[in-house]
Amino acid sequence: MEPRRYQPLRVIAVTLLALVGIGVTLAPSSQAREPQVKQFALESTAGIRTKSLTAEPATLDGKKGLKITSAGQEEVAVIEGLDFANGIIEAELAGTPGLGAGEAARGFVGMAFRVSSDMQTFDAFYLRPTNGRAEDQERRNHATQYISHPDWTWARLRKETPSRYESYADLQPNVWTRIKIEVRGDRARLFIHDQAQPALIVNDVKTGAQGRGAVGLWVGAGTVAHFRDVRVQPQP
Repeated sequence: MEPRRYQPLRVIAVTLLALVGIGVTLAPSSQAREPQVKQFALESTAGIRTKSLTAEPATLDGKKGLKITSAGQEEVAVIEGLDFANGIIEAELAGTPGLGAGEAARGFVGMAFRVSSDMQTFDAFYLRPTNGRAEDQERRNHATQYISHPDWTWARLRKETPSRYESYADLQPNVWTRIKIEVRGDRARLFIHDQAQPALIVNDVKTGAQGRGAVGLWVGAGTVAHFRDVRVQPQP
């Protein structure tokens, strides 16, 4: 009988199949090198640091999250344990004017990044939900906002560079809104409602190309805000 000339090849093939079967990776996985996404359900106040904001677990439209109330000035509630320079921040949030809030209240709510340890210096994108469907077009044009404290307040930016750091977006007060913030050096973009195109683009982030710090929940004066499902993906 003629000898089997291809036996070594069969042995190699069987060996490779066995390695795949037991989960041995023969080449580095590109997915394994992806930066880890850190998730925060925000169903309790654990890991949240504030100065004067009132925070408590709450449910809005059947979704659990964190309710934060500001009776006075705007403020950031820091999520502990994050060091962020560049990357992606995602969150669901909602805002509405609180009881007794002034006529200028808009339900200001947003996310801050590169927050300093004393919470005085930061960049932020925020929403004015009551402006989203206002009958006045100028108010609609002020539905989203970029700021950088302490120097670059919304009032200064609007006065010195009208319309550059604000834009329109379809928003409603006290309704969950999904946002995504992408930060790379001195550039940042705000996406709303899973849209492919950004609602607001900033090409001169005021903390600069090397800025870094914590990530926080931003709440404006006279606002009742809700936050949930925050996801942070730091990148080099």
